This record gives sequence, structure tokens and C-alpha cells, in this order.
Amino acid sequence: MAEHYKLNRVREMADNDEDFVMALAAAFIEEVPEDAERLRKAVPESDYYETYQAAHKMKPTIELFELGVYDELIEVQDWGKFEQADKNIDAQLQMVLTAVENATNEIKADFGL
Repeated sequence: MAEHYKLNRVREMADNDEDFVMALAAAFIEEVPEDAERLRKAVPESDYYETYQAAHKMKPTIELFELGVYDELIEVQDWGKFEQADKNIDAQLQMVLTAVENATNEIKADFGL
């Protein structure tokens, strides 16, 4: 359990209310993979605005569940925000996408979602 994510901040935020922890886990499953898919499509298309929007939306949840790729997500976000056409962020994007996929699968299994 919780190999690809951590619940320390989630439990702290939820004040150890397990129903709230479950609600946050469900919100993660509902929103983060969808935003990750937006990134998966937007980056190769050099859709800077969509990249920025998706990455920015993901930041609080990625940090809350401590996926370990917050800095990489910021790099992806900044690539979109500042339209850094000369910068290659494929490695950072792949790290974020892999972390989201691993955490999503694990949260689904751990919470029965």
C-alpha cells in the first residue's frame, strides 16, 4: 500500500477523517488521470496554453499525494506558460505521466475504486 503516493498530507488535511480521505482519493482518480491525458496530447502538439492549464490544475493534488514529481510538473507547466519552444520537456512529461499512472492504479486498488 502507498508505494507510489503518500497519505501523510492527505490525512493531515482530512484531520484523519477516513471518509474525507476516501473522497480525496476518489477526486484524485476522477481528475488527475484526465489532466495527465490532456498533457499527453498537448505537449507533442506544442499546445502551450493547454499544457499550462492542465499542469497548473494538477499541481495541488500531485503535491498533496506526494507523487515525487512536483518539480518535473512545474517544468512542464512553465514550458507551457512561457512557450519555451526551444526546451525539450519529454523526459519530465514522461516522469509525471508514469507517476500519475502508478499512483492511480495503486489508489484504485488500495481504496477499492
